Amino acid sequence: MNNTAVARRYANAIFALGKKDGDKALSARGACLAALGEMLASAPQLDLTLKSPVISVDEKKAVLAKLLGKLKADNTLRNFCFLLADKERLAFLAEIAARYGKLLDEAKGVIRGQCVTAVKLAVDKKAEIVKALQEKAGADIELTFAVDKNILGGMVLKMGDRVLDASLRAQLAILRENFKRGE
Repeated sequence: MNNTAVARRYANAIFALGKKDGDKALSARGACLAALGEMLASAPQLDLTLKSPVISVDEKKAVLAKLLGKLKADNTLRNFCFLLADKERLAFLAEIAARYGKLLDEAKGVIRGQCVTAVKLAVDKKAEIVKALQEKAGADIELTFAVDKNILGGMVLKMGDRVLDASLRAQLAILRENFKRGE
């Protein structure tokens, strides 16, 4: 079984438990798992510690207990993480957290995306873009904004598997191709 399948199974299992416990528990566990995933991404030594075959399961559980205590995780999530430690599946924790986040977004009807512009946008302009996208999509939109001076102008919008490239760089590339073909 590949890594993605393992992560998907565990994420689906904890998500199913969350659905039984209600929306509040579902969201709280999502926040804790997301925070754990961010911790593992930002602290490679922590990630290596949890993945290491040299470190005992009890030591890994002690580290997890401290992390989960700081995050104020409920008993179900604590037991889930301890089960991952017992089953030697802590290497999949970041992937499980990411998959859980996607399941939570689907359940809440949230679409996540990224908007890349050539210059930093004002807060009101960001809100205007999000509002316009929400009206078109008929769903809640959560965008992250980034700046890439290489696009020259306009924006590149990435939502799920779709990309809308309305950048000046892309338009110049199209124009260049048209000139090459003699149009």
